[in-house]
Amino acid sequence: MRRVREVWVKDAGGGGDVGGGGGVGGGQRQQLRIFGGGIKGLCMTLSLAIVVIVICSISLFSTIGIDRFTFDQFYYFKNVNVTKLWEPTASGGWIPSSAPRIDWPPPPTTSNGYLCVRCNGGLNQQRTAICNAVLAARILNATLVLPDLDANSFWRDKSGFSGLYDVDYFIDSLKTDVIVVKSLPKVILNGKSKKMKTFQIRPPRDASPSWYTEEVLPKLKEHGAVYLTPFAHRLSEEIKDAELQRLRCRVNYNSLRFKENIMKISNDIVHKLKSEGHFMSIHLRFEMDMLAFAGCIKIFTPEEQLILKKYREDNFAKKELEHDTRRVLGKCPLTPEEVGLVLRSMGFDNSTRIYLAAGELFGGERFMKPFRALFPHLLNHNTVGGLEELEEKTRGLIGSAVDYMVCLMSDIFMPTYDGPSNFANNLMGHRLYYGFHTTIQPDRKALAPIFMANEKGRFNVAGFESRVRRVMFNDKLGGPYKRLYPESFYTNSWPECFCQPSAIKGANMCPLGADSDNSGNFTTSNFTNKNGLD
Repeated sequence: MRRVREVWVKDAGGGGDVGGGGGVGGGQRQQLRIFGGGIKGLCMTLSLAIVVIVICSISLFSTIGIDRFTFDQFYYFKNVNVTKLWEPTASGGWIPSSAPRIDWPPPPTTSNGYLCVRCNGGLNQQRTAICNAVLAARILNATLVLPDLDANSFWRDKSGFSGLYDVDYFIDSLKTDVIVVKSLPKVILNGKSKKMKTFQIRPPRDASPSWYTEEVLPKLKEHGAVYLTPFAHRLSEEIKDAELQRLRCRVNYNSLRFKENIMKISNDIVHKLKSEGHFMSIHLRFEMDMLAFAGCIKIFTPEEQLILKKYREDNFAKKELEHDTRRVLGKCPLTPEEVGLVLRSMGFDNSTRIYLAAGELFGGERFMKPFRALFPHLLNHNTVGGLEELEEKTRGLIGSAVDYMVCLMSDIFMPTYDGPSNFANNLMGHRLYYGFHTTIQPDRKALAPIFMANEKGRFNVAGFESRVRRVMFNDKLGGPYKRLYPESFYTNSWPECFCQPSAIKGANMCPLGADSDNSGNFTTSNFTNKNGLD
């Protein structure tokens, strides 16, 4: 009740922020400073009378069953208009720019040798590894050989770099940063032409730039070529050199452009969906590998629990995990039904069209049925109407790439599990970079006790939804915000890769050529063109 009383008193007084400090005591002290004698006593008496009336009114409403958060809901959410979420969030005058802020010399014509890397993991883990490889090549003054992408163990996909990305564009777009070649050169040994040999090194996780210059550079100069494997998360994300961080953004948000066939499928899906109005994309991370990793198995049948336990034993370190404990800590992915309840609580109605980016959901249709009952317009890249043979064209990593692009272009994006999820984390950063497009990021730790209490019948519908709204509208929703450890640079590259046109000097000043529309957000045409979409 204390917070409600403070809100009412402050509002009655006509000043102060809702839910802020001050309260009754602060108001009384102010009155003591302003008034004196009998006037002071009269004002204090009137103030106390108002407080008593408010307390009695709240107590009366509480006894007749009205949810006690109704008053908070009124003050906190009276100005919330869910339709505004379909538009980009406030930029604060910032625009994305990864161009160098200082003199940035091109790579020397003579390099220290060839750098080869093997990028392991899925599509987005490989993507961050490619960005790191470019930085490592710049740090070492090495010629980067087109990164080798692991045949993904989950998708069994051997697309490789050239099967996913526009190789020629990648090489050309980075020519002022690093020299990139498609393969190691041939050498003549004993009169025969052979592929150049490399010296293999296993980098430590999150290695510093100084590790590369101290450990790799001498071997590079000695052998002429080094091979770093594995190469996932092998360069620290927090580097003090802002220009190297901006190079990361140039690679990630410009040079890594998907091949034409992937862009066309993505383009067709986005145009189809947007021709019918706004649409939301959701990364529904409710798959066997993530559920087993998280240890969230209590909600499944005994047979399904055995499958998850076996998968965990075979693929992850041995560790005892208890479902409810993990859930309270926010470590469990939201179920499809929970996603639906969150969206309904926020004010989205059942006409909302939702594009689902997900692998095969564990537990099948029984988990999707409650979600579909709340939001019947659920689509994925195989079910968008009017587009032929998409299922055949979107298998494996290509399907993941299409999902990535459609989610990037959606009006709203919502990840249901962001740790560890390279797909969700990279997308949040990409959407932030291209104009602060709305991202709804559920606070699973704050939502867990609300869901658990609701499952025990402790709330009516209004009470449950008001509590969910209090959590959800406390989110950043895609605007600029300070990156705090352990958040990834790939999730939030602000402020290094952003600038302010209004800044006259300093690190925030935009370099020449930074383009934006007058509102400070990229236009839809710029947004699409920069990603290779028509």
